[in-house]
Amino acid sequence: MGNLNVAFHTIRFRTDAGIAYLQFDRPEANNTINDLLVAECRQALADHGEGIRVLVLEGLPEVFCFGADFQAIHGASSEPQLDNETQSADVLYDLWTDLATGPYVTIAHVRGKANAGGIGFVAACDIVLADERAVFSLSELLFGLFPACVLPFLIRRIGMQKAHYMTLMTAPIPVEEAHRWGLVDAYAADSADLLRRHLLRLRRLSKSGIRRYKQYRASIDAFLTASKMKAVAGNREVFSDPENLETIACFVETGQFPWERRHDASGG
Repeated sequence: MGNLNVAFHTIRFRTDAGIAYLQFDRPEANNTINDLLVAECRQALADHGEGIRVLVLEGLPEVFCFGADFQAIHGASSEPQLDNETQSADVLYDLWTDLATGPYVTIAHVRGKANAGGIGFVAACDIVLADERAVFSLSELLFGLFPACVLPFLIRRIGMQKAHYMTLMTAPIPVEEAHRWGLVDAYAADSADLLRRHLLRLRRLSKSGIRRYKQYRASIDAFLTASKMKAVAGNREVFSDPENLETIACFVETGQFPWERRHDASGG
């Protein structure tokens, strides 16, 4: 079963012969991202990154990760929290950069829904495996937001236009389409077996070889580093907009999407 670390509250983490498994574990919050989850992911990588060759990211069977925790944002939407929001975006961007450039092979094993910031985790990984029911979406514009920090990682993986289309349409993309676009590398009805077969191959790689290759890969692709400042600034802009915060509050309190609220207000 490997070595299980039980000290975490939002993730489960274990290691097994050079393979680490990091599972998002917030079933009560649809596996959404909050500051603690980001901090615990970074702590796990800081503590174990030098000793592992492969890192597998997983969610729950029905949801991989559904993006930002609107409950937490609604509860911390007062003016003194705005600097904290910038810091949170900065740390989340650094976490995704760690996944993209760290000295280990990163695999996103996606089952169920991956949305918004969940797509950031997916796009940051070296390899993306999915089950046949997986769906992928960027819902931010429905709330007046846009995926500022996600986009550099997504563009790097699938290109500008496909990322642009996903952002504008906001609709879920089925796994077959995500595979055609290059967001998913392989998928199967039995994704656990698909993961097992990939790990059998990846176990043969040396730690030093992985480290050198990932360092070289990062050195010839400066896009993520160059995009960070604008991404974090864009995130701050949309999450400090009072209208957007009101939209998030309404959704948290009533479950209504913005267009449903407008429809009710117009009496239509």
